[in-house]
Amino acid sequence: MKKNINLRSMAAQAIEQVVEKGQSLSNVLPLLQQKVSDKDKALLQELCFGVLRTLPQMEWLITKLMSRPMTGKQRTIHYLIMVGFYQLLHTRIPPHAALAETVEGAVVIKRPQLKGLINGVLRQFQRQQETLMAEFATSESRFLHPEWLLSRLRKAYPQQWQAIVEANNQRPPMWLRVNRNHHSRDALLALLEESGQQGFTHPDYPDAVRLESPAPVHTLPGFEEGWVTVQDASAQGCMTFLEPENGEHILDLCAAPGGKTTHILEVAPEAHVLAVDVDEKRLSRVYDNLKRLGMKAQVKQGDGRTPAQWCGEQQFDRILLDAPCSATGVIRRHPDIKWLRRDRDIAELAQLQAEILDAIWPHIKPGGTLVYATCSVLPEENSQQIAAFLARTPGAMLSVTGTPDNPGKQNLPGVEEGDGFYYAKLIKQGLI
Repeated sequence: MKKNINLRSMAAQAIEQVVEKGQSLSNVLPLLQQKVSDKDKALLQELCFGVLRTLPQMEWLITKLMSRPMTGKQRTIHYLIMVGFYQLLHTRIPPHAALAETVEGAVVIKRPQLKGLINGVLRQFQRQQETLMAEFATSESRFLHPEWLLSRLRKAYPQQWQAIVEANNQRPPMWLRVNRNHHSRDALLALLEESGQQGFTHPDYPDAVRLESPAPVHTLPGFEEGWVTVQDASAQGCMTFLEPENGEHILDLCAAPGGKTTHILEVAPEAHVLAVDVDEKRLSRVYDNLKRLGMKAQVKQGDGRTPAQWCGEQQFDRILLDAPCSATGVIRRHPDIKWLRRDRDIAELAQLQAEILDAIWPHIKPGGTLVYATCSVLPEENSQQIAAFLARTPGAMLSVTGTPDNPGKQNLPGVEEGDGFYYAKLIKQGLI
């Protein structure tokens, strides 16, 4: 490895890109990970995810320990100090190593004159850690969420909002989906055990297995052969309601990266599946997933609001609409969501969802099924969205999922559960 690689300064630069420039971590991090060894990839990810998960705590500490924040060209140092705090508070890295590497980060980002400052702030934190953390535990920042989101969660879930916030602040569990065309779930559990890994089943989703502790994919039995896919349990729940069958024409709309497309084909290998997504770049992931699992589907780039452009007048037996949403149900997997989303986004997303629903509904055959799904926990995108759709759409009927007064099924994130997710199963009434 080149000598001038310093993981702490790389993490600081990545976090700055997210917080200051509005970049998604899933775009920024892979480029940086290409520059480091496999061993270091995981640590770099941990530092980035960790700081973004605890950002209000890190900001609060800086306000306590520095007379004024770093600005302008020195801003990266602000985030480098956060990386230092995070290591001392939340990792098992020996404090002397964390300190030395973080201070050295200033040299790599060409601010060697600030080494003393970084060292001073981090040592001061070490001396006052106990007092500071006791004070933080009673501060407004302790929930580690932006105020607008807390307010929405409190309003939507007066009894549960704290549990949701706590789940969001955890490291996510790793869920696998067993490819039923290769092995039964129990057979795969046995294979995992043989490889020294323990798996747990999910009561509602027959293909889902949770690993006792996350593991690199190359250690999973038969990953390259397509025996398993990494997919959260709640995302797998879509199939429970879609119930695809062989021979049917099925549309997976907003399909990238293709986890649900391939799940449809595992359940119904003879189905004719069209996978559509507006983002051409992300469609390459759909192809990758299909290839690894040895499956075929038609893949097209297209906007859900203008289906005539990519499927003409075609009607489908089933449609899975995994609608664009705030992703507030998957914050524990993508902690940058908390800092990338804005309060105003919610109304804009709800508008987009409504437009896609209205545009795609004519493409369902009479008697056909549409499953509307989001990885959100906000009612505006979920139950309120479907209630409004049912009210304005003759012939749309809710099935299995909820009641007309409270339509859909809402999963909330849980430590041993899947992510926050919403499903509504709609049937198009009419002559089959």
